This record gives sequence, structure tokens and C-alpha cells, in this order.
Amino acid sequence: MTDTTDPHGTDRTEEATGPDGTQDPAATRVAALRPSLELLWGTGARPARGPKRGLSLETIVETAVRIADTEGLETLSMRRLANELGTGAMSLYRYVPGKTELLDLMLDRVQGESADTHNPAAAADWREAVSLLAHGHLALYRRHPWLLRVSQTRALLGPRTLRGMEVSLTGLRGMTGITDPEVISVIIAVQSFAMGIARTEIEAREAVEETGLDHETFWRSQQPYLERAMVSGEYPVMASLSEDAFADFDHFGFGLERILDGIQSLITQRHQ
Repeated sequence: MTDTTDPHGTDRTEEATGPDGTQDPAATRVAALRPSLELLWGTGARPARGPKRGLSLETIVETAVRIADTEGLETLSMRRLANELGTGAMSLYRYVPGKTELLDLMLDRVQGESADTHNPAAAADWREAVSLLAHGHLALYRRHPWLLRVSQTRALLGPRTLRGMEVSLTGLRGMTGITDPEVISVIIAVQSFAMGIARTEIEAREAVEETGLDHETFWRSQQPYLERAMVSGEYPVMASLSEDAFADFDHFGFGLERILDGIQSLITQRHQ
């Protein structure tokens, strides 16, 4: 748990106690969120000058993202980050109190990228907007595979994250007849679909790196066993599949089109 002193030396103990002076667990947990929220929204005091010329919160977060992108989130620590920045680990605590808060800042830092590269608000219609939203999230996970290791179920909402949501919602305004909860559901469905495709791609690549076996060698090693299984009569449906059933196929494009068709069908029904 984060302690009750924020990175600028302000004691938060009073915020974490109830009216009778006893510690309130819920208040303590809420108080633990304050450092990240203040850093995200720029409401907290910042060091007048850094211990190293040119060091800033923005530089720290961007460097942390780069380390996570190239080396993996598991390698990121305050010490590793300090070494990359050419400063001492204690110097970083003047800007961000710990890795938990750093991760909150990293998440908000990358969330706005989808809107920058695939802007749903610039789409000609809702169908193109949804497609841009899906492609934007797939590209986001490809650029930052470490996002798949982070639970974003209750991520703190910073300015870049909210901007991304604003742009997405703006692009979906043309979905006439769709309620607000349904619009949010569309966004969740598209993001989840893109995440699933990205996870499959990234885990396949990581499997090659970890085992040293390319996909062709891996599957060829199973071929004698699978051939015997297919002629055994125990797997008749699989045995009936065409030879190209598992060939390269644009699963992302196919699935996205089916999602779009489903939304179109709902809109059409609502207008009948």
C-alpha cells in the first residue's frame, strides 16, 4: 500500500481517518489514489528544479514507456529507470512516488495514441469510425505489448485517456437509434476484440523467442501424431476440414466486418 505521505511531503494521514480519529480502510485506499490523480491532472506541486538538467515528469514517463516497450514491463523498476536517465533512483521520487503511480502515468501516456493515429472523429460515418477504433487499438497493443500484462479494469482516467474516449464517442455519434449504454458496449466489444487478436499475435511471437522453435517446426513435430488421430475416426469434423483451414487468414478483418454487420443489423431494426 502507498504510504500516507505524498511525493511532495504532505501528510495524508488525516484524510485516511474517520470522524472519531480511527483509521478508515476505505479512506486510506482512496487517499492512496491521490498521488497518481494529482500527477495525471497536474494539480500537485512539482519540484522547482530537477536534480539533473532536463529531467522532467514527462521525460521520466516517456523513458519508462520505452523501456517497457523494448525490454518488457517486468524489467522496469525505479532503479532501472534511473540508470537509463543517468540519475539516482532517489531523484525520481521527487517526481513520482513509486512504480504504482508511474504505471498509472504510463497508461495515460499511451492511451491517447489511438486517437492520434486512427481518429474516429474524422471518419465519414459510424462504420468507418468503429473500424478506425478497432485498428487503432490493435496498433496500440502491437506498439506496447506490455499493456496486455496490465489490468485496465479500473484504470485511473487521466487527460489523454479521456481525450481518447471523447474522440471515440464523437465518431460514433452517427449511430442513430443506439442508446448510450449500447455505444459504450460497442466500444468495449471492439476494444476486447482487438485485444484478443493482439494477444494471439504477441503470444505467438513470444513463444518463438522463448522456445527457439519457429511455428512451422513446432507444428511439423506434431504431424505424425495428428495424422494418426485424423484417421482414427475419433475426430470426424476436424478430419473433414479442408487443407487450408489453418492457412494464413485475416481473422481480424473478417471478425471486424462481422461486428460491423451486427451493429448495422441492430440500427436497421431500430428504424423499421
